[in-house]
Amino acid sequence: MFLTRIGFGSTAVVTGDVTQVDLPRHIQSGLRQVLQVLKDEEDISITFFNARDVVRHPLVQRIVNAYARYEQDNPT
Repeated sequence: MFLTRIGFGSTAVVTGDVTQVDLPRHIQSGLRQVLQVLKDEEDISITFFNARDVVRHPLVQRIVNAYARYEQDNPT
């Protein structure tokens, strides 16, 4: 895990989309796990973006919205 290799004075940015997981439903993604493990750690910031933050083609915006609705209606 690269997070354990961060040196003094370093900054790391991890990006990901929790809706874009190709694992079976019963297997938790590493991104979801790291969100749970590190959510209360000092000096670690987690920022969540939503569909309004996505500035792309209108069709892509609709796809992002559709996945957000699906995730809301089908929690894991």
